[in-house]
Amino acid sequence: MADPLMIQPLRFDPSFEQIPDDEAETTRELVETLRSIIETTYKDYGHAVRSVHAKSHGLLQGELEVLANLPPVYAQGAFARAGKYPVVMRFSTNPGDILDDGVSTPRGLALKMIGVDGERLPGSEDAVTQDFVMQNAPAFGAPTPKKFLGMLKMLAKTTDKAPGMKKALSAVLRGAESAVEALGGESPTLRNLGGHPKTHVLGETYYTMVPFLYGPYYAKLSVVPVSASLTALTDAPVDLDGKPNGLRDAVNAFFVDNTAQWEVRVQLATDLDRMPIEDASVKWPEDESPYVTVARLTVLPQPAWTDARAAVVDDRLAFSPWQGLSAHRPLGGVMRSRKPAYEMSSAFRGQHNGCPMHEPRSAEPLPD
Repeated sequence: MADPLMIQPLRFDPSFEQIPDDEAETTRELVETLRSIIETTYKDYGHAVRSVHAKSHGLLQGELEVLANLPPVYAQGAFARAGKYPVVMRFSTNPGDILDDGVSTPRGLALKMIGVDGERLPGSEDAVTQDFVMQNAPAFGAPTPKKFLGMLKMLAKTTDKAPGMKKALSAVLRGAESAVEALGGESPTLRNLGGHPKTHVLGETYYTMVPFLYGPYYAKLSVVPVSASLTALTDAPVDLDGKPNGLRDAVNAFFVDNTAQWEVRVQLATDLDRMPIEDASVKWPEDESPYVTVARLTVLPQPAWTDARAAVVDDRLAFSPWQGLSAHRPLGGVMRSRKPAYEMSSAFRGQHNGCPMHEPRSAEPLPD
């Protein structure tokens, strides 16, 4: 394992991003596909939800503390100075429809830092927030926007179709995924289709999966459970039988009397071939550049999910990696193509729910 203090990060060069001639068309189709999902669920529910990660399982407020005396290469952007920031955290699962938790899919975490100063990305000039959008996998499930579009079209066809069949299929896929893991492997495809193990969402490590600028460098970020109460939940099974909202129930039960702590870690790129920007499916080797802790997250006991909280976080907040500092601009085709998709989803929800998105400027307590 490389010594973090000896890491020589690769300075980002604009030539590292290679934009295919047909990327604009791919992006248009991607947005149309996601819009078809959100329009379908709106007709079903009479209420607009996200086109992906529609179902939340934990809606939390906490504090992020940027560590003092970070090595200069890690003291960049939102982590340039020691300090404390209020945060909002949203735990979710992948699908764009609201499913029984027995349909077990990858988990997501959206993190919003509040009160961040610095030059802003276009479209977020009036905000003071920095968003990181993550999933419990170190790399994205598709290498390029075109491959992502193919996966998305397949999933769109199943939106609001045969929920009972999805639950039965999920059990079969979990068995197949267990067999793959027993041989030392892992299948993102099986997990995405419903084969994710029935484990606790709070015990997972979450990753941005795709790179973003980190000051003059580029990097990935992870949020890792470190308090004993959280690490005890890593790979811990959750009983979801007959419990359509079992994950939400488990998160609520945890935060009745537990304090949770995570570390925020950054992996700096050191080699363009081994740590590419345009292939989002590559897991960057940690033996060459380990994840290094730059901040700590603390969440105190609280009601973790309530209808009142959902009305604020699910309906009034948008989480987008394009909502933040220029020092953390998302990179690569997958992220470029997702930018208008995030914008479409939040605009659709704001319009159809009669509730414009609200970007907090200070620590506004979430309702109980």
